[in-house]
Amino acid sequence: MAAQIIDGRAIAADVRRDLGPRVAALAARGIRPGLAVVLVGDDPASQVYVRNKVRACAATGIESRQIALPARVDETELLATIAGLNTDAAVHGILVQLPLPRHLDSQRVLEAIAPHKDVDGFHPMNTGALLAGRPGFVPCTPAGIMVMLERCAIELSGRRAVVVGRSNIVGKPMALLLLQRDATVTICHSKTRELPALTRQADVLVSAIGRPGAIGAAMVKPGGCVIDVGINRLADGRLAGDVDSAAVKDVAGWITPVPGGVGPMTVAMLMASCLRAAELAAASADQDG
Repeated sequence: MAAQIIDGRAIAADVRRDLGPRVAALAARGIRPGLAVVLVGDDPASQVYVRNKVRACAATGIESRQIALPARVDETELLATIAGLNTDAAVHGILVQLPLPRHLDSQRVLEAIAPHKDVDGFHPMNTGALLAGRPGFVPCTPAGIMVMLERCAIELSGRRAVVVGRSNIVGKPMALLLLQRDATVTICHSKTRELPALTRQADVLVSAIGRPGAIGAAMVKPGGCVIDVGINRLADGRLAGDVDSAAVKDVAGWITPVPGGVGPMTVAMLMASCLRAAELAAASADQDG
């Protein structure tokens, strides 16, 4: 039996729809959540991602502000731009689109974002909160995957989860979120030996390595859930995931498509994080008042 396709677009639409009453509640108080997106350079893929986020803001009722800077922008100027957004009361969330040009220190730039406006969840204070199991902003892609698993009623407690990839953006936070749900988690990476033997044990397999077709049918546990985070542009212009979906769908029980799987969820969770930042700001203003 072919795997059940996890429709990320449909789940993302549900998430955004669920945000509606909260957006309306803020609007009744004269507050509109605001997201500032900083785009450095003219990378085509980054431009597409930013455009998708701006469209999602419009559909959700979030005010978006796009700050476009030239590729050769000085780091001091970029940091000054972020500092200005940190103190702007109309901006509740700040997102710096990655990757940045090589002459810029990405970590320094991300650390410059105020933690309470770090809706991408990349600031050390938020990553530390995730590690400690305390409230904070969580990277949007792993957060979206957790919502997908919940909506599909995929059991995690006591199950084996394997995450292929150890980035700070997906792999590490994904493993921590799965661990918080009582899964037994293994993280694999480029130096992992006998990778197929490990992935075949996974009740939930998350691949985030950026290599098209890297996960084949022989690497998947029959009936398991396969989450494909990879978005790879092929020579002919088509998008492909890390998973050989044509082969894996006949083995897995659930699988996410590319496109239309994890990607829409990432954007939806960004909207949710921005709304939460606005709510926290409003609550803080109430206390100060």
